Amino acid sequence: MLSEMTSYYDIDDILAEEEVESGSKVELPFWLAQELHLRQVAVMALPSCFNQRTRLEIQADAAFVDLRSRCQFFYEFGCKIAPLVGDRTIGSWLLSTLKSRYKEVLTKAHSAVFAASSKYLALLSKEETKMYEAAQSSMTAFKKWRMGGPRFQRASFLSRKRKSTE
Repeated sequence: MLSEMTSYYDIDDILAEEEVESGSKVELPFWLAQELHLRQVAVMALPSCFNQRTRLEIQADAAFVDLRSRCQFFYEFGCKIAPLVGDRTIGSWLLSTLKSRYKEVLTKAHSAVFAASSKYLALLSKEETKMYEAAQSSMTAFKKWRMGGPRFQRASFLSRKRKSTE
């Protein structure tokens, strides 16, 4: 049973099972495509989530482009795929995309009501969703601090009386 499981994950066994004609285009999971590319068995093409159409949509109005439906881990995947596809513009494009969406993410996190925010969250990548949730948590903690509670807390060791040295 154990030997069957180890061969299940062996790339050479996977390749031996499937014969693909030279020049064929197939969709593969990233981990497999990356390994095949590194072994110089296959050439990676730019995924559709980073194509020219997506770039033009983001240039037009970055804040309202649905990145989640294109790729849940948009920025992370972009960073991993950039060196493999040979497109030197992906890194700077990802940075400018994040910069242009960052302000909108924080603004919505600090001011949006729940009904509106759930619609907006559906557009965000996983990385942006984490950023949104961190901003909301930060704003909630700030409001709680501002509205009440002790402003300063005295350290417990300061309230103890000192022993006299005489």
